[in-house]
Amino acid sequence: MSHSISNNEQLKAAIDTLRKEKNAVILAHYYQEGEIQDIADFVGDSLALAQWASKTDADIIVMCGVHFMGETAKILCPAKKVLVPDLEAGCSLADSCPAEDFAAFTRLHPDHTVLSYVNTTAAVKAYTDVVVTSTNARQIVESFPADTKLIFGPDRNLGNYINSVTGRSMLLWDGACHIHEQFSLEKILELKKKNPEAEIITHPECKQPVIAVSDFVGSTAALLKHTVNSDAKEFIVATESGVIHEMQKQSPDKHFIPAPPEDNTCACNECNFMRLNTLEKLYFCLKDETPEIEVDEAISEKAVKPILKMLEISEQLGL
Repeated sequence: MSHSISNNEQLKAAIDTLRKEKNAVILAHYYQEGEIQDIADFVGDSLALAQWASKTDADIIVMCGVHFMGETAKILCPAKKVLVPDLEAGCSLADSCPAEDFAAFTRLHPDHTVLSYVNTTAAVKAYTDVVVTSTNARQIVESFPADTKLIFGPDRNLGNYINSVTGRSMLLWDGACHIHEQFSLEKILELKKKNPEAEIITHPECKQPVIAVSDFVGSTAALLKHTVNSDAKEFIVATESGVIHEMQKQSPDKHFIPAPPEDNTCACNECNFMRLNTLEKLYFCLKDETPEIEVDEAISEKAVKPILKMLEISEQLGL
C-alpha cells in the first residue's frame, strides 16, 4: 500500500514540476477521480471550465475531463496547446448527436434558433446559434422572447426539464447521457426510506420520474453549492459520483450517498469515460505534450461564435 502511495506522491511532484516548467494549467471536471481534482489548478463544471480556458495566460492547457471539453478549450484558445490525458475519454451524450444528422434536423426547421448543450462535438457547435450548459440553460432559454422557436439538443431529459420550468415547447433532439439515464427511481426511493432526513438532489440530465421526487435539481456546480448552503445533513446524490469528493471537502460534517444505477453490480454511478484519466496518464501527457486536441479550422471558426455568445450571456446574467 505504501509503495503505491509513494508512487502517487512522486507522480504528483513530477506533475507539479512539469506544470511550472512548461507554464501549463491543469483544469479538471468535478467527475474526475479525487486525486486528479486535488492536483488541478482549477476544478469546475463545463461552464466554469470554458470560462477559465477563455481567460488563462498559460501556454498549455491540460483538460482532465472528456473530449468535447478539450475541444471547447481549443476552440476558445486556438493558439494554445490543449492536451488531454486520454483521447478515448469520449461522451455518450455527444455520441448520441452525430453532426450531419443534427444539421439535417436543423435544416428541417429553418425558422428555429438552435441551442446546443456544451456536451457536443465541435462540429455540432458549428451548426448552433448559442451553446448552453446545465448551469445556464434555463436563463439562456428565458433570455429569448417567449414566442421564439427553439431547437434544443442533444439531451432530451435536460430539454424536457427546461421546457417544464420555462413553459416553452422547444423542439428536442433525442439524445441522452448514459450515466444520468441509468439512475433507478425504485432504488432512490428505497434509499430515501432508509435515510428519511436525506435530501434527494438531482442533475437535470436525469429522467423525469427521478426529477419529480427530488428536493433540488441543478447543474453539478449548483448541486455542490446547494449542499454547502442547505441545512440538511444528508444527501442522496443523483449525478456522477465524482462530485461527492468536492462536496465532502466543502462540507466535512455532512453525509453523501451516491444514488445507485439500475444495474445491480455497483452502488454508485461512475462515468467510465471520465475515469479513463489517471494521475499516470496526466504525468505522461504533460511530459510528452500528447495527446493534443486539434479542431478543424473551418469548424472552429464557426463553433467559437455560439460558445462566445454563451459566455457573453452568462456574464450579463452574472453566472
